[in-house]
Amino acid sequence: MNDSAQPQPLPLDGITVVAVEQAVSAPFATRQLADLGARVIKVERPDGGDFARAYDTAVHGLASHFVWANRGKESIALDLKEPRGREILERLLADADVFVQNLAQGAADRLGLDAAALCARHPRLVAVDISGYGPDGPYAHKRAYDMLVQCEAGLVSVTGTPEQPVKAGIPAADIAAAMYAFSGVLAALLRRGVTGRGGPVEVSMFDALAEWMGHPLYFGMYGGEPPARTGVAHAVIAPYNAYPTADGPLVLLSVQNDREWRRLAEQVLERPELAEDPDHATNVARTRNRTKTDAAVTEALSGMTADEAVERLERAGIACARLNGVAELAAHPQLAARERWQEAGSPAGPLRTLLPPITLPGGQAPPRGAVPALGEHTGALLHALGMTDEQVAALRRDGVVA
Repeated sequence: MNDSAQPQPLPLDGITVVAVEQAVSAPFATRQLADLGARVIKVERPDGGDFARAYDTAVHGLASHFVWANRGKESIALDLKEPRGREILERLLADADVFVQNLAQGAADRLGLDAAALCARHPRLVAVDISGYGPDGPYAHKRAYDMLVQCEAGLVSVTGTPEQPVKAGIPAADIAAAMYAFSGVLAALLRRGVTGRGGPVEVSMFDALAEWMGHPLYFGMYGGEPPARTGVAHAVIAPYNAYPTADGPLVLLSVQNDREWRRLAEQVLERPELAEDPDHATNVARTRNRTKTDAAVTEALSGMTADEAVERLERAGIACARLNGVAELAAHPQLAARERWQEAGSPAGPLRTLLPPITLPGGQAPPRGAVPALGEHTGALLHALGMTDEQVAALRRDGVVA
């Protein structure tokens, strides 16, 4: 086989990340880096570690959040309040390319781990501070958990039904911050390749989610009022909703323009006159008469099974989907057909986990890293720093490491 046929290395092969992280935002960001080949050293407290380890016991005794956000990492348990623990962290940072932390506001500064201080000591280091609301401003020291940030950023106000606002069913603020931290690291590494210097990266959960609120934010600022809460329906497009079928499952369909409405009326609803009806002929009219529009669609689809409805809609070229639950997602034929599942090790044994969503055709397969036990790699990492068995045992005895 010639060299041109050899798989390309993973993009972050050779990059070392040290993370003092907890919960979701920083761990999910660093997991993306691990998926691209980076070595991620996760620094945890000796007394229980990342508190996300104790959120639940759903995954054979392990926490579902932790399993999701922490595969492919090495865990070292250090007491960073103890000088010897901080000295070990400093030695790890001496060979690191990236540092990520999402400690409570002010905690990193007290430990000398804020991005500005670290980059002054290690000029090539990319140092990421993830916070709730940013390093300054009146909310800088406010406690920030995902649901609270969803509320402050207005996401909850536009999610739910007219009667009831609801939070997103996933930690949207954490995920938004994680993905901006991830892309910020990649950008900073590219810049370092040109300048030779790393530098600070700042991401806040609030800023990240405020950016994701772009449509309702600008709609409300310039349109006079925010979009209405409409459940799974769309606030300004009709029909765009979930409809019952004869055998029970809900089928969601979306009509994006008046040509599609004509096809829906003629080929699915079997009511071609609705294509020209003034109450339905345009999207503005359909949205204004949403109750009548939805009633016409419901009448037609409720006489079909879900399979029949999806087949009819797809034949007519109408975008549609099944309103699946998590069980249906786990068994989804698209994931199975594209072989998107892999096996990952864990303290509870092999686990079925999803492949990372970034696919690099022609490159090496993503690493099948395990979910680490607390302090699983402490000994190996300390020995790699040149410590003897006696020194490691003394640190364990004194509670500096675990």
